[in-house]
Amino acid sequence: MVSEKDVSYVAELAHLDLTEGERTRMLKDLNSILGYIDRLNELDTSNVAPMAQVASRYGARDAEGFAGAMRPDEPGACLRHDEALRNAPNSDGTFFKVPKVIER
Repeated sequence: MVSEKDVSYVAELAHLDLTEGERTRMLKDLNSILGYIDRLNELDTSNVAPMAQVASRYGARDAEGFAGAMRPDEPGACLRHDEALRNAPNSDGTFFKVPKVIER
């Protein structure tokens, strides 16, 4: 069960300024979702085969199965450190310099 304290804590972590009405609605919605998950957990799934991956259901079929479902993970050429920094609008010679985005 989600409490009002939990909603406020998560909203603060996400930097959300929720109104009282939004906090109340979020509390109701989250508890409703968790209640539905509890109902799903009551279902007997002992005779349901595990489904490891749904990607094979989509895409065109090729000799190895389904084309486009997963691309091969192959390393490619990388920029050298000095080349990458040369493209940066601002650096200190070692690292990229970016504006501060976290206020808290």
